[in-house]
Amino acid sequence: MGAKGLKPTLVSLFAGAGGMDIGLERAGWRTVVATDRDPGCMTTLEASKAAGVPVSDGRTHLADSMLIRADVRDLSAADLRPMGAIRSWRPALLAGGPPCQPWSSAGLQKGLDDERGHLINHMVRLTAELRPRLVLFENVRGLVTAVGPNGRPGEMLTMIKNAFEEVGYATTFATLNAADYGAAQRRVRLYMMASERHPLPAFPQATHARSPDPGLFEQAKPWVTLGEILAALPEPDPEDVVPATPDRERQLAPLQPGTGLRTTGRIVNNRPSGHWGYRQDGFLADLGLPSRTIRAASTPDWIRLPNGSHRRLTWRECAALQGFPVDWCFEGTTSSKFRQVGNAVQVDVVEALGRALMAAWTSGLSRKRPESMPFPAEFGRRIRYTEAEHRTNGEHRLRVRASVT
Repeated sequence: MGAKGLKPTLVSLFAGAGGMDIGLERAGWRTVVATDRDPGCMTTLEASKAAGVPVSDGRTHLADSMLIRADVRDLSAADLRPMGAIRSWRPALLAGGPPCQPWSSAGLQKGLDDERGHLINHMVRLTAELRPRLVLFENVRGLVTAVGPNGRPGEMLTMIKNAFEEVGYATTFATLNAADYGAAQRRVRLYMMASERHPLPAFPQATHARSPDPGLFEQAKPWVTLGEILAALPEPDPEDVVPATPDRERQLAPLQPGTGLRTTGRIVNNRPSGHWGYRQDGFLADLGLPSRTIRAASTPDWIRLPNGSHRRLTWRECAALQGFPVDWCFEGTTSSKFRQVGNAVQVDVVEALGRALMAAWTSGLSRKRPESMPFPAEFGRRIRYTEAEHRTNGEHRLRVRASVT
């Protein structure tokens, strides 16, 4: 627990609106430094700290934290030490989710051609400088198959793994769906846990499932649905409600929940008629399932009301699906709030990871250094599929990308 019974320390990089910190503090960690370059996010963190949003054990979130608005590229270990800490001070945990846009399917996937794609290197650099006992890293699933400097799918993730190992940390990677840990949202993300000398944590077992197996001794609970969350929330503020226009009502009326307005999508070599999908601004949510992944856009999914009319999910409802407390103090314009919420790390799954990391911390130092775990078999399957897809459509995709940039 540390001096005077204090919780083990956490330094939070790319803190955003605070999703990572909330989940980890619920798991027993104590944020001593949180930093982000985004002014809206930092204002949200400052307001939420001042409001004293409670943690379940009597603490309040971010109570002991130093909040730093800065670009991670400009920070050093000295900047991230708490006030009065000695030069050799080390945090128990360093956590962060570098911006995902370079690797996200929702963006252009420029990878290392996007300057944000290099921010991961600065998380590795600060790991080397601060020497935390444990590390937690989060990003989009697309990073599993992201190409590196040589254009090979999967190369980027191998580079990240090697970089942490080169500075002395054993690593383990997995993709986890937040819905499997009690979130009312289907959000699959890549996570890495790393350790210098403590036992390498095991990824937590899922607590929920779409169709729980009745034969399991420790039976998982059913997924939490969007409808359940909406029923538990207060009535939305009328100012936050965006109803469908008459034209959009006509478009949405015939849709079944869980479907949307179709798009023609991109034409590729093996799909000469084009991929089709659902318009991101025209999807009708299924209240009987967890929501789709919450995005940073101010055009979330539609819900059908009991009278048959439609409205969009509000930013407050999206924040609840991300696991934020109802009294978290989001600041800024409505579009800024949507962006902060959509870019956040989902709280419930991070809390589960935080407990796994806490188990490694409390077990103490290992006699010998831990060894990295191999990538899951799922990663290899995804990489092989991507390699085949690149052989079929790679040149065509490059031409499309060049035409839009």
